[in-house]
Amino acid sequence: MEKRVSDFILRHHLLDPDVLHLVALSGGADSVCLLLLLLRLGYRVEAMHCNFHLRGEESDRDEAFVESLCQDKGVPLHLAHFDTRAYADLHHVSIEMAARELRYSWFEQLRRDLGAATICVAHHSDDNVETILMNLLRGTGLRGLQGIQPRRGHIVRPLLCVSREEIEQWLHEQGQPFVTDSTNTVADVVRNKLRLDIIPRLKDVFPQANSNILSTAHLVSEALRVYDHAISEQLRLIAGDGSSISIDELLHEPSPESLLFEWLSPKGFSSHTILQLSQMLPTISSGREWSSATHTLVCHSGHLLLSAIEEQRGPLLIPEPGTYVYDDKTKFRLTIHEGQHIERDNPNVCCADASTIAFPLELRHIRQGDRFRPLGMKGTRLVSDFLTDLHLSIIDKRRQLVLCDAHGNIIWLIGRRMDDRFKVTEKTTKTLVVSSVDAI
Repeated sequence: MEKRVSDFILRHHLLDPDVLHLVALSGGADSVCLLLLLLRLGYRVEAMHCNFHLRGEESDRDEAFVESLCQDKGVPLHLAHFDTRAYADLHHVSIEMAARELRYSWFEQLRRDLGAATICVAHHSDDNVETILMNLLRGTGLRGLQGIQPRRGHIVRPLLCVSREEIEQWLHEQGQPFVTDSTNTVADVVRNKLRLDIIPRLKDVFPQANSNILSTAHLVSEALRVYDHAISEQLRLIAGDGSSISIDELLHEPSPESLLFEWLSPKGFSSHTILQLSQMLPTISSGREWSSATHTLVCHSGHLLLSAIEEQRGPLLIPEPGTYVYDDKTKFRLTIHEGQHIERDNPNVCCADASTIAFPLELRHIRQGDRFRPLGMKGTRLVSDFLTDLHLSIIDKRRQLVLCDAHGNIIWLIGRRMDDRFKVTEKTTKTLVVSSVDAI
């Protein structure tokens, strides 16, 4: 087994013998085996143990066992105590999720503090089978069918190539004791139910169930390499920078749903939403909108437009001419020119009769019901209607800024059109020039 684990580590480039590695040590068979194997293989390791105070005396027993083991093996040990129930109540998560968040957060902090290369955890092939089954039953898609990967960031799993039975047999041969978590013997949570009830029944029908599941996961993982490459290339061709996809081009793809899933799921869109969207592609109409926690997707002029949800800044008051930074993208410069000054072909400049302008000015996003008199027109129009006539998407409309005077009148629809009431005429003696330029 030592050779199998050593080969697995080398094949997946998990550990460097010249640097420090941290081992998550619970005291159970898996983590004890991992610690001893890495020591045997010559890796420089230190151990980490979490006491979650969830099992009374048993939690303290585990801590004492780990301390004794590390002292006997000459391995530095780092201990952490957590009030797991209080954390779960505070953050409104399950006890299991609370323990996971506390554990991995501390592991990573300790790794950075000690300058360690990796965090070694003792997941084995049986854990992998359980994970694959859970992912299959929960409907997590192709990636879930890969199961647990040997490496995820700084977390590595050197024991994925061996089973729980092999681990316990190896420890028995070494004469090495370990502790048992009593909660693992109760079929109360999903993983325990799979381990204790469902998988044994599967093995009654299919004796090679575990090895077949793991073999299938390997094939899925290999197939995903091809899939990911093809998806990446196709998205590059039809999505460009990732902000827009032509619906017509999408419909000519072999699997529009797969492309939509890989495009949208990283942005927080659910599988259910993506499935609905893919089904309505042939008949989708402009103006339809979907949102995730972080992004908005809209249909506009035969395209799907994807945009990050931006927190709109509040109004910016401009008390006098000068330079004002609105956000990290744009600043505005206001200057007074003697006489008449007009820049007709520059959409980023507004030239207004200074005598018609009442300070302080206000720079803000458009609001429902906003009206203005577009330059060259006699009557007023809703800003929303004006922008619709320009064929702007919902996303671009929401980003639209206006410059208003002290009475709330719109002077300039930034970058689009100024209001006719403030235009420069032959009677103008001073011109207020407002320029929208890149922020510095």
